[in-house]
Amino acid sequence: MAMTRTFGAIAALGAASALTLTALPAQAAGSYVALGDSYSSGTGTRSYLNDGTSCQRSVYAYPSLIAASKGLTLNFRACSGATVADVTSTQLSALSASTTKVSISVGGNDAGFADVLTECAQPGWASDCNGAIDDAQYIIDNVLPGRLSTLYSSIRAKAPNAKVVVVGYPRIFMGEDCNAFTWFSPAEETRLNAMADLLNSKTSAQASGKGFTFANPTSRFVGHAVCDSPEWLNGLSNPITESYHPNIAGHRDGYAPTVSTPLTGSAFRSTATTLRLASQSADRLATQQRRYAATDASITPKEFRAPDLGSPQMKAAAKRAGVDLSSRASIDAADRMWSARQAKQAQAQAAR
Repeated sequence: MAMTRTFGAIAALGAASALTLTALPAQAAGSYVALGDSYSSGTGTRSYLNDGTSCQRSVYAYPSLIAASKGLTLNFRACSGATVADVTSTQLSALSASTTKVSISVGGNDAGFADVLTECAQPGWASDCNGAIDDAQYIIDNVLPGRLSTLYSSIRAKAPNAKVVVVGYPRIFMGEDCNAFTWFSPAEETRLNAMADLLNSKTSAQASGKGFTFANPTSRFVGHAVCDSPEWLNGLSNPITESYHPNIAGHRDGYAPTVSTPLTGSAFRSTATTLRLASQSADRLATQQRRYAATDASITPKEFRAPDLGSPQMKAAAKRAGVDLSSRASIDAADRMWSARQAKQAQAQAAR
């Protein structure tokens, strides 16, 4: 089960490994608004602002780290569960002509990524992973581009002077499932990674069409997926909301360097000073975002749900498949057989 380190341990590690302690400018270098979903808010880092919301904003998410590193004044509007519609209705009001920098990640929730992961995590004999992926790909191909185009036009209209960086999603899987209570097959992981690539491709195209920069985290996360060592993405976690999101290392070593250069024009360095200033910003950011709590309450969290072998649906599926739920060997043997069958079906469909 994937776990991330505590804030104290990470801060200590940052202090020990800092190359130099550099003084940050006394005056803010610009107005930075962070928009988007859980991959920008910091879900997965395990400690969140006490801002009266379920947005799971973390001072160790990349917007906070970049702001601390570069002396930017951050308005941290990204919120877990946000769709394109949610960003439009709850977050764009933070933008203005004085906004100098904007980052945004959004689209995964529009495609129903949490629900797809929930379906594919079940044993093959109890799920329709390929069908769930097909449905999500249809949305990414045919629905999401129009939504993003409209959203990006609104961002430009509201922040005409801002540098805008659109941030993509990493590949979550590395081809094996090391978690004891999920059943992602290698073929399913390949398709799920391809879905992330497709989402990035469609998002990048819309961003480029508006003159925005696209920051693709894919290459930086190679070797750090779920079940890699070290992993920058949580696998099945406790609490469940932490699952399949970047952990502290993922934001610090993966996302912050990916986004910082296109957003600010300079590379991100993780120093003790950066980590300390990010941590010290918690009260200010919580107070700032608490003003938006009533608005943020309209955003519905999108959560992965772990397989439940005791549910009536699972029991019915096991009966149909001839699976003995009291035997892990029976569960796994049937999963391998059904996953191989689904992989062949997916290959046949791709060849058409």
